Amino acid sequence: MTYHVQIKVMPLKDLLDPQGKAVLGGLKNLGLGTVSDVRVGKHITLNVEADSEEAAKQVATEACSKLLANPVMEFFEIEMVN
Repeated sequence: MTYHVQIKVMPLKDLLDPQGKAVLGGLKNLGLGTVSDVRVGKHITLNVEADSEEAAKQVATEACSKLLANPVMEFFEIEMVN
């Protein structure tokens, strides 16, 4: 069966986010000064062939741990989608 997995990878909250700061500066330059903080991350979608939802989630977790996210600087969240 094919399972659809959505992964959100974001910088750790305690680390600076230079890309987010650049976007925040751009928003302020556009007159959108009410925005007070920006964090920029990645949204990744996987289609996983697996026998169960739990097995598909395990594949996504392994992919994140080994390739998609840097645990020193980022955290990830996995969501199974119907």
